Amino acid sequence: MKLLPENVKVLYFASDRVEPYVEIITAKDSKRRRSLCSSEDYEAEEVEEVEEVEEPLPVLIDQSQLLEDQHLERLAAHLPAKTQGSPWQLVYSTAVHGSSLTTLYRNMAGLDSPVLLVIRDMHRKVFGAFSSDPFRVSKYCYGTGETFLFSFNPDFQAYRWSGENSYFVSGHLESLQIGGGGGGFGLWLNSDLYHGSSVSCPTFHNESLSTQEDFNILDLEVWTVQN
Repeated sequence: MKLLPENVKVLYFASDRVEPYVEIITAKDSKRRRSLCSSEDYEAEEVEEVEEVEEPLPVLIDQSQLLEDQHLERLAAHLPAKTQGSPWQLVYSTAVHGSSLTTLYRNMAGLDSPVLLVIRDMHRKVFGAFSSDPFRVSKYCYGTGETFLFSFNPDFQAYRWSGENSYFVSGHLESLQIGGGGGGFGLWLNSDLYHGSSVSCPTFHNESLSTQEDFNILDLEVWTVQN
């Protein structure tokens, strides 16, 4: 779609006397017509605007202790189109399954769908990551450019792929790492899912997701799209 030149105007005319119609004229002609015609002829003139289309909210088929409608509304605009309209199910929760990275990996064995990681720390800040791939132990980094970090701290911020590297997700028995390349990780969780850290990294050019770079986890949930 091309932007209109500054010297061109799009006018929409509608009245009870004529059929509605659109006319494209130069800005110079527009000024000349206004000087020649009465204001009555331009009462119905409008500049056509494109209304924003709201994305449908993700549907959670399980109860969440962390995600409220206000969170889902902000996240919806950043989730890939392939996830829209699909229900989300809870695949891991520290409140249900305990605090164990090994259990988190085990609950995702066999999954082949994106996941949403949501964390609430001891300062009750909510943040996390969307991963194009389920979390697993791997020798190499995995994921795609759909992966992003987010934070409600307190205003919503989404940190998408910068294109500088492909260090999206790296899963180990002792830690889970999301984003990297600069000596630190955009989001790092240890094996007991109690300690974590978040620093700026080249993968996402993010700010620290929590109020402090090092944080303790109060609650953690992982959601996945139900096939």
